[in-house]
Amino acid sequence: MPDVLEAVKNVLQSLMDDEPKPPLHVGEVMTFWSFLSEVAGEQVHSEAGINSTTDPELRKAFHAAVKMFKSQKERLTAFMRIEGVPLPPLSESRPISDPNMVPLGVKLTDDELANSIGIKIYLGISYCATAIIESIRTDVGLLWVEFLQEYMTFGVTIKTLMKRRGWLKVPPYYFPPGSPSQWQNESNQNI
Repeated sequence: MPDVLEAVKNVLQSLMDDEPKPPLHVGEVMTFWSFLSEVAGEQVHSEAGINSTTDPELRKAFHAAVKMFKSQKERLTAFMRIEGVPLPPLSESRPISDPNMVPLGVKLTDDELANSIGIKIYLGISYCATAIIESIRTDVGLLWVEFLQEYMTFGVTIKTLMKRRGWLKVPPYYFPPGSPSQWQNESNQNI
């Protein structure tokens, strides 16, 4: 436990330093720029999901995703403007439409929609974790920690929905040589 307390102490001390903040380094700028582009795309993807499904739980999850992505986009845009970083071109929001009017040849299934947002959340978690490691400034690192926490919280929600509905893609189970055959029989029955 002393390591965690020491880390918290170091973060708090760095936040109270009177020294002026150094400028962002090029890696931080590139990460912000790329992530902002991606988050805007994820928002549009989630809006398209709302327009494509009639499932109430999945629609609720997509609405939560849109809210999260909009918030991240706004906070990141404000931060980048303060730091003088030019903004990338961003995808435009989608208008609300009737999911029942989407042609069947175009419409994704609820399973496909849920898995696509699940993959985007997984990629967002990986992106945020990498950005935390690459950050030099404490304020930059803490912004990425906020985003990571939001992705992880939403990820648990969507994963729970996907498991309950049978949409979660699970790889085959691995049974090491010599494992009891009862486990293999039980798992084959559960698949």
